[in-house]
Amino acid sequence: MDTGTHLVIGLGLAGLAYIDPVVAADPVTATAVLIGTVAGSQAPDADTLLRLKSNALYVKNHRGLSHSIPALFVWTALISGTLGLLFEELPLAHVTMWVFIAVAFHVFTDLFNTYGTQALRPFSRRWVSWNIIHIFDPFIFSTHVLAIFLWSFRLVEPHVVFPALYSLIAAYYVWRTVDHYRLERGLKRHDPDYKPGDTYTLIPTVHLYHWQVVKHNSDGSFSLGEYRSKLIKWADHVSCDSHPAVDASKKHKNIASFLYFTSFACAECKEYDWGYEVRWADVRYRHRKQYPFVAVVRMDKNYDVLDSYVGWVSESKLEKKLRVDVY
Repeated sequence: MDTGTHLVIGLGLAGLAYIDPVVAADPVTATAVLIGTVAGSQAPDADTLLRLKSNALYVKNHRGLSHSIPALFVWTALISGTLGLLFEELPLAHVTMWVFIAVAFHVFTDLFNTYGTQALRPFSRRWVSWNIIHIFDPFIFSTHVLAIFLWSFRLVEPHVVFPALYSLIAAYYVWRTVDHYRLERGLKRHDPDYKPGDTYTLIPTVHLYHWQVVKHNSDGSFSLGEYRSKLIKWADHVSCDSHPAVDASKKHKNIASFLYFTSFACAECKEYDWGYEVRWADVRYRHRKQYPFVAVVRMDKNYDVLDSYVGWVSESKLEKKLRVDVY
């Protein structure tokens, strides 16, 4: 989820903690739990700092080790240990439990997005992305804001409003999961161009009943469109180039990081007087007729790298990221 949603979830879990008699009975403990759940709900995304070193490192590792099974316990220990030093005579078992819930809930909600996580590490390095909940879900965010408002102004007691909130959120997740599964399975029946071997991925948007569709065609190309009201409207078709320069580009660290992260990559190769430009795009992220999540490498005729870039960028700004002039 986005940072704002993780923040309100952290506050919401602090409110839910009032169902714990130990937390409800002591304002100091409640304050420590509030700090812990907010910090825990943000901690796994600390790997965003990798962007300061390089985009390639960030793309390869964001939501990777920091969201793994061991990391759940590392983040919990760090946050709870710090709180134990800051607050005297804390009931650490209770505080630690709520911090762990916040950290685990962060990773759990990220599994439902398109970006995905490596939450199964160290048992598997596979990226898990269930494509069920958009990275910003208005329902999840607004219901949390409402519950926090009611709590803040003492209109409803936290031990009443937050169990109701999370019961509603749980039902929402179940409904979205079942709905996604049902719709994705039926997509080929609504596609007049379906051919055996075509596979479909249904991707959520901020609108409950409006989905994006990525079709991986049996010939290796991709079709992109939207699905609503039992109709698929195709918006673009992307063919993936095959060329020795494409194969050579895979050896570059930026491209390798990009391909490590996504299985929806498609390459476009252009030839110039000075060499080749190979642009890989993640076709899941189509925005305003562009594909902003890319990995680009420019090579000379001998496939030696001249320049490269990986990350999120608009078409108009990409040239500023690359030093080699194509004109």
